[in-house]
Amino acid sequence: MLYGYARISKPTQNIERQTRNIKAFESNAIIYAEAYTGTKQDRPQWQKLLKRLKDGDTVIFDSVSRMSRNAEEGFKQYQELYNAGINLIFLKERHIDTETYKNAISQQLQTVGNEIADEYIKATNKVLMILAKKQIQLAFEQSEKEVKDLQARTAEGIKTAKINGKQIGRKKGSVVTTQKSIKAKKVIARHSLDFGGSLNDKEVMQMIGSISRNTYYKYKRELKG
Repeated sequence: MLYGYARISKPTQNIERQTRNIKAFESNAIIYAEAYTGTKQDRPQWQKLLKRLKDGDTVIFDSVSRMSRNAEEGFKQYQELYNAGINLIFLKERHIDTETYKNAISQQLQTVGNEIADEYIKATNKVLMILAKKQIQLAFEQSEKEVKDLQARTAEGIKTAKINGKQIGRKKGSVVTTQKSIKAKKVIARHSLDFGGSLNDKEVMQMIGSISRNTYYKYKRELKG
């Protein structure tokens, strides 16, 4: 079976880039995706995928950093899946693919006799896992560097914009209009006692449905304004 795993660290981020890259590489891949942070231990979609994996299956990641929250955890997961016969593909770091190491063993076995094949495989596996661990560490370091560089560029861009007198973000007191706010305000304007209706605030909020008290009173202030 062919699977893909995509993960974002914040629910507000967009996961489509990862899934798009995986599908472009293998259109038949079954995608498991979720939002996950380093402080949250459980990854339900990842755990669900792990239970399904069998010897010979393949899992595709956009990057090795999507497999785990850090290099140590990533290598442990990598080693366990490698030993279970699972093929791992990392689109951003193809040199870490499990197939790379399996091919290295296969090619070398052709030069040794059957008498030492088992011992050779054990020794080679040990060396290859050391190399894999180092490569995974480097991949995570590079990923962290890219995030820090992006944050630095963003901060510099904001600083430059402020120096040039540009407005950053929404102006204080500005009103953001959404479909949800439009519908809610219509109900408030029609039924609230403050606007000539017959319902108190609690009753209006119940009529609107899913709305917080802060949001409700914010909408009332905006209507009055």
